[in-house]
Amino acid sequence: MSVITKPMTLEEYLNYDDGSETRYELVNGELVTMPPESRLNIQIAIFLLAQLIKLGIPANQIAMKTQIAVSGARATAREPDLIILSEESAIALEGATQSLITHDMPSPLLVVEVVSPKQENRDYRYKRTEYAGRRIPEYWIIDPIAQKVTILEWVEGLYEEKVYEGEQAIETTLFPTLNLTAKQLLTAGETTPHT
Repeated sequence: MSVITKPMTLEEYLNYDDGSETRYELVNGELVTMPPESRLNIQIAIFLLAQLIKLGIPANQIAMKTQIAVSGARATAREPDLIILSEESAIALEGATQSLITHDMPSPLLVVEVVSPKQENRDYRYKRTEYAGRRIPEYWIIDPIAQKVTILEWVEGLYEEKVYEGEQAIETTLFPTLNLTAKQLLTAGETTPHT
């Protein structure tokens, strides 16, 4: 394995292959290994995906395992747990060789991050600033550790924050007909068996 001594560009990152199955994000020009997702985090992302499909969002506007280039001190590309693309960003990705929303492509409508243990700063601080730089209309932080859902909505150049817990119904400008509580989302819709 080669040692990278200088910061990578976005182009170098796109062409990087170390022959392993390791997943990386590019953060300020450096490869950062993405920790394995917990089963609950995966279930939450899939549950939300199913709820959004029920709302009639076209399949070509839903993305998982897709990265987005964001601004940092150096080249940075993040991989949210779930992305809802705008029609324009979906069209821009159609001919792409890799599933990466570059700076010259339109931003998605929504990015969703499910918080992993010891990754709180990454999701609440760094990514908030990075996604704001792309003016993404909504950024959701689903935090099964703190048992809350934070919805950041882009309003007049800043993110306005609403936090939902327990049985509170999630309200979102993008999806006004979404019928979901914080608890349902945080537990990935688990139901107790009826006897």
